[in-house]
Amino acid sequence: MRKRSVIGLLVTFVVLLLTGCQSKQNGQSVTAVGSSALQPLIEALAEQYSAQHSGQFINVQGGGSGTGLSQIQEGAVQMGNSDLFAEEKAGIKAGKLVDHKVAVVGITPVINKKIGVKNLSLTQLAKIFSGEITNWQQVGGPDQEVVLVNRAQGSGTRSTFEQWVMGNRKTKPAQEQDSTGMVRSIVANTPGAISYLAFSYVDNTVATLKLDGVAPDDQNVMNNTWPIWSYEHVYTKGQPTGLTKEFLAYVLSDKIQNKQVIKMGYIPVAQMQVERSLDGTITKVK
Repeated sequence: MRKRSVIGLLVTFVVLLLTGCQSKQNGQSVTAVGSSALQPLIEALAEQYSAQHSGQFINVQGGGSGTGLSQIQEGAVQMGNSDLFAEEKAGIKAGKLVDHKVAVVGITPVINKKIGVKNLSLTQLAKIFSGEITNWQQVGGPDQEVVLVNRAQGSGTRSTFEQWVMGNRKTKPAQEQDSTGMVRSIVANTPGAISYLAFSYVDNTVATLKLDGVAPDDQNVMNNTWPIWSYEHVYTKGQPTGLTKEFLAYVLSDKIQNKQVIKMGYIPVAQMQVERSLDGTITKVK
């Protein structure tokens, strides 16, 4: 009798184990890779979505917009996150990808708080990053050498910054960082340092700058008074299906767009008062 009970327990254990394995195998999983500016939002929404939908997992990784676009083109992931239009990236066959604009993000120059400068002209900012201005004293600050910190090549944040700030000037070679969080940390702890961050990454460890008297805030992005901003794109290879389609519908739902997108420092596309085309043309939203 006792032997039968032990055998029964073992059988029950094996059944439960196999059931658990089968459930895990039956779970769905997709991966999103790319833009570090978009990463915090997608990570947070992925965790929330998975908590609400048992057995469905969205894996989120950074790597930059270039990585996101190349990985989705190769079919290595289900979602490629980018601050850039796919057409802007060399080697990407944009016609085979589908663009899902999930938010807008502003980008602001940030400096070490001890510098004390509050406002620059757009031209002064460009001259700092081109190396024409090398000391903060030249723009009303302390006698302190300018220390440039750049995002790495392939970063959509860097491309956006250079497009709307640098014009025909070339960015001076300087230290480069893949991680936006590391950029913020370096600026916060390095005397004389300056870089740029998505609004969603700005905290009280660094200071932002006004440009020509205009503050880097959501309202000024929405009406294009603040010109350094980009759409946050999630690209799919063809029309999304399955879990990818369901997750994107979740991200673009009114509930998420009007609450969590705003709470996390992004701007819903529907709240923009202007549209920006691939070639940079600005038109008012009717």
